[in-house]
Amino acid sequence: MAANISSVIAWGSGEDGQLGIGSNEEKEWVCVVKGLEPYKVRSVVAGSRNSLAICDDGKLFTWGWNQRGTLGHPPETNQNSQAHPKTENIPSQVKALAYVNIVQAAIGGWHCLAVDDQGRAYAWGGNEYGQCGEEPERKDDTGRPLKRDIVIPHRCASKLVVRQVAAGGTHSVVLTREGHVWTWGQPWPPGDIKQISIPVRVQGLERVKLIAVGAFHNLALQEDGTLWAWGNNEYGQLGTGDTQPRSQPILVQGLAGLNLVDIAAGGWHSTALTDDGEVYGWGRGEHGRLGFGDSDKSSKMLPQRVNLLAGEDIVQVSCGGTHSVALTLDGRMFSFGRGDHGRLGYGRKATTGQPMEVPINIPPPKDADAGADGHWIAKLVACGGRHTLTIAEWQIDDSKQS
Repeated sequence: MAANISSVIAWGSGEDGQLGIGSNEEKEWVCVVKGLEPYKVRSVVAGSRNSLAICDDGKLFTWGWNQRGTLGHPPETNQNSQAHPKTENIPSQVKALAYVNIVQAAIGGWHCLAVDDQGRAYAWGGNEYGQCGEEPERKDDTGRPLKRDIVIPHRCASKLVVRQVAAGGTHSVVLTREGHVWTWGQPWPPGDIKQISIPVRVQGLERVKLIAVGAFHNLALQEDGTLWAWGNNEYGQLGTGDTQPRSQPILVQGLAGLNLVDIAAGGWHSTALTDDGEVYGWGRGEHGRLGFGDSDKSSKMLPQRVNLLAGEDIVQVSCGGTHSVALTLDGRMFSFGRGDHGRLGYGRKATTGQPMEVPINIPPPKDADAGADGHWIAKLVACGGRHTLTIAEWQIDDSKQS
């Protein structure tokens, strides 16, 4: 059989062009991002109002809201697009990164981070808290503060060899190849703590293999299987059994004896995934985003197993602002949480804590084998503020092949 045929699909709010479908409509069922069809996309990231995709060859595409330089280029000045000059609803390549091979990226509140195959990190977008690694208060010759936004991607954390980037509301976190975690920006809801634009190492973490960052909270999974958290804890999203914020990493409780393989952080909630496909959730429960059913939308200060996904072999969970999507080994998706703007993807806008399957009802690929039946399976999912992106792959049905 030929190389796998894949497609990027999207659903939910499109008001800022974040679906990438050439219009700013919202979609309550999945639809294809046609502008990415010529490319082999390896990963997607959904932000609060914008999106990005990384191709196998290291090209980076962005689309959606561009008021703060979040797309990595100045807002389009096309005379014909006066209606939405600050939004772009078709993916376009980030030219400033065309000559490096991007392997992973993250979207924060209104800034973005990316890392290339050499471990070099880049940042762009809003920088008023130093979250792009630039001193936010530079002044021009007359003493006026210069515009803070970084419209063209530039290097950040240049002394570090980076393995993974993660972005919060107004701060940035990176994991280095030696397993250390560094952070900069404004790590708390803006107020009393002064922001920093120079990376500072997070003390007490060694041999970290994965990081995940919410609006103002941070998770780090170590190679020894322990999960650590720090930052804002207003809804129990640190999993410590209380709502006290922590400036230093603290062990997440209630996960001892579990072999954790993945973690995710939404705006104010957290999830962890075990090697046998079970999901644990904690933090803010409003709208049912933790998946504990419609009778329990309370916040959880300790991780609890999501029993409504039991029996499904879950391989990834993505947490958005107020909704979540779980992906199974056989390529099905279950969404739960807030339902308006169609963000649950199955045609109903009702908010629910009951995980429900998202059907991938899009046409077969044009170059599919006409004689063989097949179906679309999801391979990767990314939840944003009010939309979701997925990479789907066309799978030939073995049982029906002659």
